[in-house]
Order: sequence, then structure tokens, then C-alpha cells
Amino acid sequence: MNKKDNIEEFLRDNKPVVKDDPTFLLETKRRLKNVEGIKAEVDRQRVHGRMALIVTLIIGIVIGAMATFIGYICPFNPENIGESAFAGLILFITTWKQYFFILLAALSVSLALLLSRTRHAGM
Repeated sequence: MNKKDNIEEFLRDNKPVVKDDPTFLLETKRRLKNVEGIKAEVDRQRVHGRMALIVTLIIGIVIGAMATFIGYICPFNPENIGESAFAGLILFITTWKQYFFILLAALSVSLALLLSRTRHAGM
């Protein structure tokens, strides 16, 4: 039983009385228009948030692929690099390069699942 059935059952059981007020229908239409506006805004925010998530996942995949490429294609010797922030980044990449494939796979699967759910929902 869904919400609509519950509301209809409640109205049948209680039989509310509507006054003969000419402004009642106008007021009801105004309220329904406000509710539809709120619903449209919520839907717009949902699409905006989903697009932000998709862009973030794509950026993560690109950065992960670049880090993996740097880690495997450009070998670095940690003793010859120095003590800068760039050296720390290079040391991190060369130390953890074998785990970047797991990160890339997780990001790719997340993006694929999100895109498949988006297409089914009608975005």
C-alpha cells in the first residue's frame, strides 16, 4: 500500500467537508503550484549534484591515470631528487604506484554505476 492509497482511504473514512468558498479552489491551485515549484527545484538540485559527482569521478580517473603513468614510465631515484614538495610527491607516487590501479578501477566502476543509474532514472 503506497501513500496515495493511504490518503485516499483516510479521506473516504473521514469525509472532510469543504466550505462553499470561491477562493478555496484558487488557494488550492496556488499551493499546488508552489509545491510543483519546490519539486522542480529539488529535481534540478539532484541533477546538479549528480553532474558534480560525475565530473569529480572523471577528474579522479584522469589524475590517477597520470600518476600511474608517471610512476611506471618515469623511474625516479629518491636519493637524487632532493627535499622539496615535488620530491615528496614523486616519492609518494613511486612508493604507492602498484595501488593506483585499484584506485583507477574503483573510480571507473563507480562512474559506470553512476552513469547506468542516471540513464535508468531518466536524468
